Amino acid sequence: MRFRLLFAIVAMTISATLVSASQPALIPTPKKYVAIEGSFALNSRSSISANSQELQPAAQYLASYLGTNIVNGNGAISLEIDPSLKGEAYKLEVTIDRVVIRGGSYGGVFSAITTFMQLLPASVYGKMELPTNVACCKIEDAPRFEYRGFMLDVCRTWMSKEAVMSFIDLLAFHKINKLRLHLTDDEAWRLEIKSHPELATVGGFRGGDSPVWPRYGKWDEKWGGYYTQSDMREIIDYAKVRNIEVIPEIDLPGHSLAMASIHPEILCNYKPNLNASFGYDTRSAFCAAKESNYELLHDILVEVCTLFDTKYIHIGGDEVETSQWKSCPDCKVLMASKGYTSPEQLQAYFMTRLSGVLEECGKHPAVWNEAIDGGQLNKNTVVFGWMGVKECRTAAAKGYKTVVMPGQYFYFDMKQSKREPGHDWAAVFDWTKVYGVTPTALGFTDTEQHNIWGYEASFFSEAYASRNPERADYLHYQTFPRIVALAEIAWNSSDERNKDKFYKRMVAHYDRLDAMGVAYRLMPPVVSYTEGRLTAKCDDGSEIYVKDELTGKEYRYTAPIATSKPAAYGFVARRAKASSPEAGHESHFKNIYPQFTITSSMPESETMTFAKAQNYGRLARTSRSCKEGDWIQFTFAKAVDCRRMQVATGNFQLPRFIFEEGYAEISYNGTDFHYAGKMGNGIFVIHHPIHPIKAIRLVCTSEGNGAKFVSIQPPTIWPTL
Repeated sequence: MRFRLLFAIVAMTISATLVSASQPALIPTPKKYVAIEGSFALNSRSSISANSQELQPAAQYLASYLGTNIVNGNGAISLEIDPSLKGEAYKLEVTIDRVVIRGGSYGGVFSAITTFMQLLPASVYGKMELPTNVACCKIEDAPRFEYRGFMLDVCRTWMSKEAVMSFIDLLAFHKINKLRLHLTDDEAWRLEIKSHPELATVGGFRGGDSPVWPRYGKWDEKWGGYYTQSDMREIIDYAKVRNIEVIPEIDLPGHSLAMASIHPEILCNYKPNLNASFGYDTRSAFCAAKESNYELLHDILVEVCTLFDTKYIHIGGDEVETSQWKSCPDCKVLMASKGYTSPEQLQAYFMTRLSGVLEECGKHPAVWNEAIDGGQLNKNTVVFGWMGVKECRTAAAKGYKTVVMPGQYFYFDMKQSKREPGHDWAAVFDWTKVYGVTPTALGFTDTEQHNIWGYEASFFSEAYASRNPERADYLHYQTFPRIVALAEIAWNSSDERNKDKFYKRMVAHYDRLDAMGVAYRLMPPVVSYTEGRLTAKCDDGSEIYVKDELTGKEYRYTAPIATSKPAAYGFVARRAKASSPEAGHESHFKNIYPQFTITSSMPESETMTFAKAQNYGRLARTSRSCKEGDWIQFTFAKAVDCRRMQVATGNFQLPRFIFEEGYAEISYNGTDFHYAGKMGNGIFVIHHPIHPIKAIRLVCTSEGNGAKFVSIQPPTIWPTL
């Protein structure tokens, strides 16, 4: 008897070890996974059935990936609604004979389908190869948060209906169930409004003969697009099949320059000084005192409410330039009549009136966190906390249903390391910081946690327009694998975090991302330099390539490089469409900071003087915009010997406030200048100048930039090798 007991204990221990070792790299991690002996033989005859008409779209979705048929009755793969389960909870059982998927709702069944697809070869996301065997198992799972969202900015950079649908597929594969579309902003109006068609037909484009200024890229063409209401219904229906609710955002009362460019009558009743911008009105806020504005917005919001089947309509409320209200006599009268003492109260008045329109239509308002500062919005309002954790906690503490999305954790347009593209105003972070998020780690009290609806990540697309948006590579690079980490923390109820273990599962998930066609970001190679030998390695199965500045060639890295000049070599990892940021010895990225002065045909700003940039690290500004023939000159105290130099107009990491068209001239003696090349996105870079550079002059060949000034960056200079 003792022998049998000992044998049973040993057998159970071995079995547990095998289960742990054999568990596939499922993302997000399910609550319960139990391996069962045997496998299910999936082939083209493995039919799919559904126990309700409601599940037919899910059955068709799965069949489209497996290449199998749908049947009435009992299929080899059965989809079932199980009333004993709640919401998106599901049970998935794979036995030798069949696969049974049960969910508490359509969403639960669909979530189980996404898990089942991860049990299959990665080719399921491309061209499925049948037959195949699926390891038998039992999985029980349910999400931590009801709201697992992503905000896609289709306003700053136009993305076609097809591009949005492709991104919806990627979200669905990772159990993200909310897509918030940022449809209006200063740069465009992207949704057809039949009562006011000019908003989209005119405001959906910028540049050319459009009254909307062409910010962020593609300055020399009329560019953009919009979604007809028919297009948007297609997107909504496409997302619904994939268990994704589409929530529109009409950003008000600020961020409305595009609309104001079409209907300037929405602006406040005063005449601004437009001399610095050559007559272009940059005001972006609706006047809060004009009744005609509320009538216009009533028309718009009623159509939006009718078009979208979500209960929530996001009406903005962020970054309102209240200085425009303070300059408006009508707004001053309104504030006095209401007894208001702050612009926050006036904004709350504006948002409350819009909320009333939504409530008439049976909808609830969603707003950015600033919108609740005036204290007038009711608790049916959902608050999206973007500014920081403090603002999220404040909203939750006040009793608002809160979507947690502080920029320092969830703005995926931020840089992932300091030398990569993207913004950095919120933070510089990669997937590891996203993965570390828990409500407790962020400081939420138990009461505050009760009001967390979920997490949302976002991609604001200002920098996308200048990075070939016809391909999704930049969007993918910025959002993946950060979305993989988001999927894990929004679904998995555990607060335990083990980055090393999760990284191994994520690397295993790379095969799936490859099959999905995602141009995701890889971790950079680890580079070391010892005893004259430069080595690089990576741990994710990718290949490493060398960029050799001595020869100008790129080749695959296969062995350590013997060199006395490690600065000459950069390394990148690649696999399928994925790539890493450049890595290298610290000397490869070293810059030099020679003394220089800025002179210009444009006067300098009183506050952001040229001296700001001359001290490196800060931007300078002019006091007016640019016109053809204007110039900016960088003159060095001593001629600079270097291998590369970049001079630029505009903000760091963002082509705005720039010379939209222009060229560079170089002088080696400080007196004689010769043409060196055209600028691109406000930037000029010279590689391996033939002589030390005494001065560089940027010359503008266009007029205006949609702003009241030009930003000037300090030069970035790489020393000679």
